[in-house]
Amino acid sequence: MGLMTFLRNRAGYILVFAIGFAIVAFLVGDAINVGKPFWAANQKTVGSVDGNDISIDDFGPKVEQNLNQFKQQYGGSANAQMQAMAVDQAWNAELANVLLNKEYERLGLTVSEDELVDLLVGQNPSPLIKQYFTNPQTGQLDRMQLNSFLKSKDPQAQNQSALLQTEVKNQTLQQKYSNLIRNSVYVTSLEATDEYTNRNKLANFKYVSLDYASIPDASVKLTDADYSEYYDANKARFNNPQETRTFEYVTFSIKPTKADSLAVKTQIDKIAADFKVAKNDSLFAAINSDVKIPFTYITKGKLDPAVDSAVFSLPAGSFYGPALSGNSYKVIKVVSTRTSPDSVKVSHILIDPAKVGGEDKAIKMADSLKGLISKGGNFAELAKNYSVDGSKDQGGSMPAFARGQMVPEFENAAFDGSIGDLKVVKSQFGYHIMKIEKQIGSSKVAKLAYVEKTLAASSKTQASAYKAASKFLADVKENDFAKLAEKDKLKVAVADKIAATQGFAPGLDNPRKLIQDAYAADKGDVLPEIYTMGDAYVVARLTDVKPKGTLSLDAVKKEIQPMVLNAAKAKLLKSKFDGAGKAGLDQIASKVGRTVMPVQNIVFANPIIPGVAQENKLVGSVFGTQPGKVSAPVEGDRGVYVFSVDGFTNPAPIANMFKQKESMLLTLGQRSLGAAFQALQDNAKIKDNRVKFY
Repeated sequence: MGLMTFLRNRAGYILVFAIGFAIVAFLVGDAINVGKPFWAANQKTVGSVDGNDISIDDFGPKVEQNLNQFKQQYGGSANAQMQAMAVDQAWNAELANVLLNKEYERLGLTVSEDELVDLLVGQNPSPLIKQYFTNPQTGQLDRMQLNSFLKSKDPQAQNQSALLQTEVKNQTLQQKYSNLIRNSVYVTSLEATDEYTNRNKLANFKYVSLDYASIPDASVKLTDADYSEYYDANKARFNNPQETRTFEYVTFSIKPTKADSLAVKTQIDKIAADFKVAKNDSLFAAINSDVKIPFTYITKGKLDPAVDSAVFSLPAGSFYGPALSGNSYKVIKVVSTRTSPDSVKVSHILIDPAKVGGEDKAIKMADSLKGLISKGGNFAELAKNYSVDGSKDQGGSMPAFARGQMVPEFENAAFDGSIGDLKVVKSQFGYHIMKIEKQIGSSKVAKLAYVEKTLAASSKTQASAYKAASKFLADVKENDFAKLAEKDKLKVAVADKIAATQGFAPGLDNPRKLIQDAYAADKGDVLPEIYTMGDAYVVARLTDVKPKGTLSLDAVKKEIQPMVLNAAKAKLLKSKFDGAGKAGLDQIASKVGRTVMPVQNIVFANPIIPGVAQENKLVGSVFGTQPGKVSAPVEGDRGVYVFSVDGFTNPAPIANMFKQKESMLLTLGQRSLGAAFQALQDNAKIKDNRVKFY
């Protein structure tokens, strides 16, 4: 079971997580080039990278492996965000596979056979080998487990071994490439001195400010020239790295009504009355509960926190509920309680009936081995000779485990026995000869018959909401979306700048189908379906499409209006300062009706004005001005400023130039890796059709 358990627990990691781990330093952004017509692309092509098509047949299993890994990592069932993360990681791996391998070939980077062997079983193995084969109890590399895995004749193990070796090779190639990139970065003494000065030189100054808020928005009339001037001066800000779409939507609630809640309460009261006299508690719970809790001993902390403490304080035979907690009623019978170990350590020998000629022979062999061990036979030697589990190389010894980690039959036998017990246990893997070596800790456990009924909308409530949504969808095709929503007293919500592969949208639960349809629609289209979003039906309309690349003025006009408004106000405030003269800050402050504000010990690298905000232009201007002079008006983020520098305090000379450069090189090296991969993406021909499939 050890090898089987290892494969079951680690296969997803070896196949997928290693890929993501090996390239994560490079993956700073997707190269997305989504567009229409979708029907022009091959129906099975998820995308392409420099002419290399990515088939859904190959891509899909990788997404599933990613998803399984995320479920193991984060717990619970898959959700829309997990799905989006799984798709993104698989896509990034495809990008890296093509783009980095082209770079490796161009640069002549390879991993020799001798080098690969050393990375697998040498004195300094690959980080991946250490990650997967380090014994958690000792913190040391388990070379016996590693060798068993690499030499196994099991087809599944051989397949996983080949995949692991491929990823070890890929990670090594990436490390070599990373080293080349890092070694191309350097820091001059002048750069090191500038960085040190920017973080340690202090400035003391005074300023007078006029806030933009002092001018009412309504008093400023913006012109096309104002928009064009701001747009032209800030065009670099309007580069859209990937296509996004915006849609507005209305919701029709399908939350349970008061009548629905009363009906569920009536139902749970009847269930509780029947439950109290039920003859078969586990069967009753299995039939009547919306949520299935295994009918086995569980530890405190496994239930809803609102009921967990209450239930575990009750003695056996007690009845709890009906109690409303969250969105459901709970009714629980405490069937029995006991004190149980927190974890157990066992040794076992696994007999596979398929390999010994059937069930009868497996039972006889298990009984014979148990008899030999009872009479003093060497358990470890017998495990090595007869067990089909990977733990046989450790004499059948398994790491200690807590409840919930093993199959029920195996777990129950381990936790219900005593130290030294020798048992034969049947599970889905075969017959186990189990010896209980150690039981660690003790705590109360309880066997519960558990019934939970969720508060849900009735079919009548759902039908009424769907009817209203259908009417709106039919009517809106001939009417203005906002006006019809206002007429029907519906609130219009907006999901802004939604990417094609995004797994979430504001206010919506699992919106992937809606997003897919938005990417198949034209601006202004009402989307074709009524979408079910958790506790609501949704009708939506596509309102905006922002393509990849530099956005036009029209595309950003609404978005930049606040900044254009401030720029127009800045002109008025600068004129006010110009009219106040330059005799001194006190005189200027008096004429504009403001006070002079002193500022102490500001550094260039942290341009925060106490009590105001971050003002980069103001602080930058301060460090570029001679002391004692009244500045020209400076346009900041919060207002317009006039200042005078009192003086600067220069830092002591750099004590250790090497350490200063080393620190800067570390930061630059990390940035360079991401920049290198981004450059490869920017210069590649990438087509991304994932939105068609996910």
